[in-house]
Amino acid sequence: MKVFIHYEDNKDTELHKSLKLTLPKSWKNGSVSKILSQFVETYNSNDRFGAKNPLIESELHLGTEVEGDNDDNTNHKTNMDSLVEEVPSSPCKKIKALASNAITIEVLNDRDSIYVCHGPSQTVEEVLALQKKKEDEHKQKLASTVACVRFGCQKRFPKEGPYPENCTHHKSPPVFHETAKFWSCCPLKKAYDWDEFQSIPGCCTADACSHVKEEKDENEKSFLGGCDMRIQNKDNAPKLKTIDDFNSNNDENSNSDSVLDRFQSVMNELDIENELIFQVFAGMKKEAGMLSVEEENDPAKTKLLQELLAK
Repeated sequence: MKVFIHYEDNKDTELHKSLKLTLPKSWKNGSVSKILSQFVETYNSNDRFGAKNPLIESELHLGTEVEGDNDDNTNHKTNMDSLVEEVPSSPCKKIKALASNAITIEVLNDRDSIYVCHGPSQTVEEVLALQKKKEDEHKQKLASTVACVRFGCQKRFPKEGPYPENCTHHKSPPVFHETAKFWSCCPLKKAYDWDEFQSIPGCCTADACSHVKEEKDENEKSFLGGCDMRIQNKDNAPKLKTIDDFNSNNDENSNSDSVLDRFQSVMNELDIENELIFQVFAGMKKEAGMLSVEEENDPAKTKLLQELLAK
């Protein structure tokens, strides 16, 4: 099992270091702290790094990069969530800290990238206790407050007030279709990441937040899907003509315009000169023996016909 260890938690890029480490079999069932110890020892033994920036193991922890809004990072095992916490260790990466006594094979995969970050590490028990504390605080907050009922407003406040002022929200419910997330009132602003979707600014404002829905909004859906959008687009789309409608329209036009007249009109829309159209019509009439006496005796037209037929 190989892992790639990176130290980038320092503004001086010359002090950054990456290390590829092949783990002994005995380390797979041990804690990840052994990986940190090995990196610190290798880093400090280097004259350039150790002299300028000696690392202290007790003041460091390991972490893994989290991509997108998926808490169940597909690069790691499914029980990863119970062993990690978010830490602001890198300005350009979103890192989740690994518990110091987490079992290596349970939280890492082969060829994973690991990041060495400043800040003391925590044990599994400490991480779980912190998570429970956060969950209890969140439940207590939900029980003592209410959320603004307007779409996109994420403010919470005591039910009795005071209500937050300047409520910025969306007019219509959100749409979740395949991987796209957007507000139905702002269809051009699409997001594929949950945090990015949450950050889309509202398109409406109100003087203050409210926890009571207006009567007209009581039956409105809280969110829409692909089926809802198809129905909505179908209702707003122009009605398609049936064959009967098309034939009926042709019958009406046939009383005033001949087929050739309509054809000429279409050709004019395509910027085709009338002279060329007349030449084609005359050639067709000549071959069919349908030319009138006047057309046959017209020298200019006769010459054009001869040139056309010669081609």
